Amino acid sequence: MPLIDANGTKLFYDFTGPADAPVVAFSNSLGTTAEMWDHVVRPLASTFRCLRYDTCGHGRSPARSGPVTVRMLADDLAALMDALGVARAHVVGLSLGGMTAQALAIHHPGKVADLVLMATAAYLPPAENWHARAKAVRAGGMRAIVDAVMARWFTPAVDPARLAWYRGLFLGIDPEGYAACCEAIAAMDLRPDLGRISASTLVVAGSDDPVTDVAGSRALAAAIPGARFAVVENASHLLAIERADETAALLKGFLPAIPAAPDGTLASGYANRKAVLGIDHVQRSAAAAGPFARPWQEFITRIAWGETWGDPTLPWKTRSLVTLAMMVALGREAEFKLHLKPALKNGVSPDELRALLLHAAVYAGVPAVNGAFAAVRETLGEDFGKDAPA
Repeated sequence: MPLIDANGTKLFYDFTGPADAPVVAFSNSLGTTAEMWDHVVRPLASTFRCLRYDTCGHGRSPARSGPVTVRMLADDLAALMDALGVARAHVVGLSLGGMTAQALAIHHPGKVADLVLMATAAYLPPAENWHARAKAVRAGGMRAIVDAVMARWFTPAVDPARLAWYRGLFLGIDPEGYAACCEAIAAMDLRPDLGRISASTLVVAGSDDPVTDVAGSRALAAAIPGARFAVVENASHLLAIERADETAALLKGFLPAIPAAPDGTLASGYANRKAVLGIDHVQRSAAAAGPFARPWQEFITRIAWGETWGDPTLPWKTRSLVTLAMMVALGREAEFKLHLKPALKNGVSPDELRALLLHAAVYAGVPAVNGAFAAVRETLGEDFGKDAPA
C-alpha cells in the first residue's frame, strides 16, 4: 500500500495510465475514497495518467492529529504532486474534493492546467450543521449519519446493491477524519478569491443534488473567470458514481484531446482490473510480480481485463455472475472468493447471489455449491444477506 509523506501527513495514492501521459488528479468527496472515481478513470486511462488519492482521514490515508482546513487539504495535494514528480495536472474534484481543487487553483495556480469542479461550493453554510455532524460521528460513529448521507448522495433510482456497497464504504471511514473535514467545510469561504482562478474551469452539477444544487453551482461558475457550466441529468450529489459514463464524457469533452497510448489496452486493463478487484489487490499483485512474473501480469491485464472485461457487450454485473458460476463449477475456491466482493460492487444482490448458487447446484453439483456457501460465509461474514427475503 503506497503511502507518501506530503505536507506533514501521509497520503495513499494510485496511478493508472501511461507513464508519460498528461496527469489528471482526482480528489475525492467527504466520506468516500479514491474508489469513487473507478468508472470515470476507466475510459480516460488509455489517454491520461490518472492520479487518485485518499484525502487525509479517509480510506488508507490516516487522519491528522489536529484541526484541518481546506487550504491545508490543497497544500496536501500540492505536496503529493511534488513528491510524485508531477509539476502540473488537470485537477478534478467532487464536493470536498472540489473545494480542495478550488483552493489549489487559488494558492498553487501553476500546478493546475485545467480545473473541473463537481457538485461543490466555495461556501456551504450554515456552519452549525457541519459542527453538529462532526459531533454526531465522534459520538456515534459513521452509522449515526449513514442513512441521511445516502439519501443525499444518490437518487432513489440508484441500484440497491450498488447503494449497499457504497454504504459499506462510508461506514468504513474514520469518524475523526470525517469530523475534521466537516469542520474544515464549516470554516471555509473561498468566495473572495474565486476571481484569482486562472485555469480553464468546468463546473458540473447534478440535476437532483440537494447539497450543492444547480443554482448554487451556476453561481460558482459565474464567479470564476471564463468558467463553463454543465448539468448531469438524473444525478444527485455523487454524480461521478451514479452517472459515471456521462461524467467521463464531460471530462473527455473538456480536457485536451490526446491520442491513446500505443498500449492503451494495457492501461485500460489496469483501470478495469482496479475497478473490479480493487486498487489494493492490483497494487499488491503488481508489486509482488518481479521481473519473471511481470509479463504474466501484463498479459492477463491486457487480455482478461483490457479486452474481455473491457468489451461493453456484457454488463459488469452479468460478467460477475458468469465468473462466479464458472468458479463454482470448476472448483476454483480462491478465485470464487476473490470475485465475491467485486460482484456486490458490480450490483449483484444477496438474493441474486443465492439464486446463482442454487442454480449452480443443479448443473455443477451439490458438493461444489456446499463449498461455495462456505466460501461466502468465510469471505462476507455470517450475517451476509440476513436482511434478504427468505
